[in-house]
Amino acid sequence: MTEATRRNADDTADEADRDDTADAPVPPQPGVLQGADRALLALLSFTERRPEWGVSEMARRHGWDKAVAQRILTTLASRSFLTCDTTTRRYRLGPAVSRLARAGEHSGVLPSLVRPILAGLLRETGESVVLNVPQGAGYRCAAAVDGTGPVRYTAIIGAVMPGHAGASGHAIFAHYPEAEIQRLFGATPLQRFNDHTVTGLDTLQSLYADVRAQGYSVSHGEYDEAVAAVSAPVFQAGSVAASLTVIGPAHRITRAADRITALVLAGAEEATAAFGS
Repeated sequence: MTEATRRNADDTADEADRDDTADAPVPPQPGVLQGADRALLALLSFTERRPEWGVSEMARRHGWDKAVAQRILTTLASRSFLTCDTTTRRYRLGPAVSRLARAGEHSGVLPSLVRPILAGLLRETGESVVLNVPQGAGYRCAAAVDGTGPVRYTAIIGAVMPGHAGASGHAIFAHYPEAEIQRLFGATPLQRFNDHTVTGLDTLQSLYADVRAQGYSVSHGEYDEAVAAVSAPVFQAGSVAASLTVIGPAHRITRAADRITALVLAGAEEATAAFGS
């Protein structure tokens, strides 16, 4: 690693350390095994904003002795929870984390956490409620409850929808970095489903800025002209993990948009708390 590269890496790390200050972990509860707690804290330090760590950075982050941080990271690497670059001596998440992520996905962890929230929104609105998670340039239905009316929107668990068309996708992708949006949506022309579909990348980026400013998204027939939706992002460890959406016939959603928006925002905040930090 050249001296200039090392300085840039240190500057980036220092900036990330400052960004992480507000998210500093709370002290362990009584009865918690300190060694295991420290190992878990080390793992939870790896985020989308901070995908790699050096030993000294990890020690500073948690107020540990450098030798302690070294032993923790070495132990995690020995079980493939981390990998260490032999040149830079920096650590990244390893294959064992992917194994646990797959197990969590198949066990339905996230849907189980939000089922009471979905049921509550259904009672309050009478409309279908959906939890969507990002999947490539689209989003996948992870959990849903159908509305109670004779005319209602029915979501299919596991169905993948285009990310650029509708409130659910906007609530998720508005919180992606601009370069990532360009990579996902800028390579090929965006598909038009009807006259309401956003097909220009610049228009999409502008729409995302509005979604970030107001904290939610409302769509009117961007994918299906007969359908409207209100959606809000659900976060986990500071990054967007899903969107919570109330969706139904356009005339009913539009008529009750303000009330539904307030309920969706409250539900998304509850889901974010359930997902944990």
